[in-house]
Formats: sequence, structure tokens, C-alpha cells
Amino acid sequence: MAHVSSPESLRRKPLGMSPFIAGFELSDIQLENGIKLRVAIGGHGPPLLLLHGHPQTHVTWRKVAPDLAKRFTVIAPDLRGYGDSSKPPGDDDHVTYSKREMASDFILLMRALNHHHFAVVGHDRGGRVAHRMALDHPNAVSRIAVLDIAPTATMYAMTNKEFATRYFWWFFLIQPAPLPERLIAADPEFFLRKHIDGQNKSADATEPNIFAEYLRCYSDPATRHAICEDYRAAASIDLKHDADDAHVRISVPLLALWGARSTVGSLYDVIATWKEKASSVAGRGLDCGHTLQEELPSRTTEELLGFLLADQT
Repeated sequence: MAHVSSPESLRRKPLGMSPFIAGFELSDIQLENGIKLRVAIGGHGPPLLLLHGHPQTHVTWRKVAPDLAKRFTVIAPDLRGYGDSSKPPGDDDHVTYSKREMASDFILLMRALNHHHFAVVGHDRGGRVAHRMALDHPNAVSRIAVLDIAPTATMYAMTNKEFATRYFWWFFLIQPAPLPERLIAADPEFFLRKHIDGQNKSADATEPNIFAEYLRCYSDPATRHAICEDYRAAASIDLKHDADDAHVRISVPLLALWGARSTVGSLYDVIATWKEKASSVAGRGLDCGHTLQEELPSRTTEELLGFLLADQT
């Protein structure tokens, strides 16, 4: 297990060992921007940042993180607004939950942990944060892997009836507050169950105790508001940032993995979409749905290690 260095500027509250990720230590880490992140850390070696998506938390990495930690120091935080991280209120322009702000959180986190150059793996929303991080902080990111996403601007630009039907929450959650927040509040467990079961194509990928953990977090009204703000940002300020950087390419190697039975895998030429955004792209589809790290953890770990260790001889 990794032992986190604690410079004076790092305010860290140790919380003991993770009940979900074997060998990982939990901490609450206060960043210099005022955001507190819940973080699981384990392993030894070069730093590797794992960023989860919606509606999960860092716990989604439980099946892959221990094996990755045999070769890397793995840092798995909850995104702002998710899990047990800070949930600042949204703002009129949705800047607070822009991928730029979220990416900045993790740059501050990694610097506080004395990691200035690192690889990042992002699933779903975490992949969108990783994309923005690679654009805004190219000197910090050594490699980037994105799981089951095409670029946000591309997916919105190619919206059709099939996509809008399959990914209805992209259009539901962006409605002005408090409409989606109040509707989900009527039965958060039902909404969460339908969302996870609809995206997973592998039975029992999300175990009952893990679903209960996700539901614990989703039952917090502040979490539901933050999630809506995350999606509102994606449909507004994030698109502006993407348009401003339309000419910029990710310069480091990028791996795209997707579920061959997922919506992304069904509707997009994933490699082609990322070749429009990055200079060096590789990847493939795996025989699963949206949540690769929960549905096919061994294969996902194998693909990630092959990519992350490619330049180590």
C-alpha cells in the first residue's frame, strides 16, 4: 500500500482502509481551492489517476485497482459533487461543474501528493474530465485512457432519435433546476437501478453491496443537484471550451476502450472520433456494456496495463 506524503500545504484526514478496494487507504484531502476530495490510494510505482463516471464513485475501480496497484501508485478520488467529495452549489453559468474546474481539482490533488507527471484513466464523466485535463494541462498528463465515451461535442453534434432515446438523461438532467432534481427525488433507488441496469450488459456486474453504496451517495439531494450541474455544464460551458480548443490535439498517447454492446459502441466509430481530437490513438471494443471495469475487469486491466506500460522497457 502506498503511504501518502504530507507536505505542510496538504490537509489530509486519514480514514482507514477502504472497505471496498483491497489494500487501499481512504483519506479526505482538502485542496487549496477549498474543495475536499474523498480519495483511495494504494500501490507502488509511477502515479496513475483513476476517474469514475456517473452514477458511480471511486468504488467502481474495486475490481481493477488492486492489480493496477502492483505496478503503479493508484489514486482514485470521487469527483466533486459525487460520492463523499465536496458538493458546491451550482451557478448560473454552470462553471462550478465544468470539466475545466473538475480537471483543475485533480491537478491540485496530484501536485499536493507530489505527482507532477502522471497517467490518467477516465470512465464516462471521468473520461470527459481526463480529456479536458489533457488539453488544459498537457505537461502534467503522460498518457490518457478513456472508457466508453466519444468526445462530448461530437456526441451532441451527432444527436439523433436513437441516441436521445438511449441516453435520455443527457437531455433530462440538463433541464433547469429544480425540475430533474425533484423528479428523481421521488424515487432515487428506482432511477439509479434503471440507469445502471440499462447500461450494464453483464449480469451481477454491480454487486448488491456496491449498488447500496452508490445509492447511499445518490440519496443525498446535494449529490443529485451536483450531478445535474455536471450535465448542465456539459451541454453549455463545456461545449464553449471545446469550441475554443477545436484546433488543439491531445499530444500524448490515447487509448479508447468501449463496450461493444454499449450505446457508444453501437452508434459511433469510437476510434475515428478520437482521432479527430488526439494525435496518437489506439483502442478496441470489449464484449460488454458501458461499465467495462465492472463487467470485464480482467480484460480491462489487461488492456490498460498493456497501454500504460508500453513505454517502459
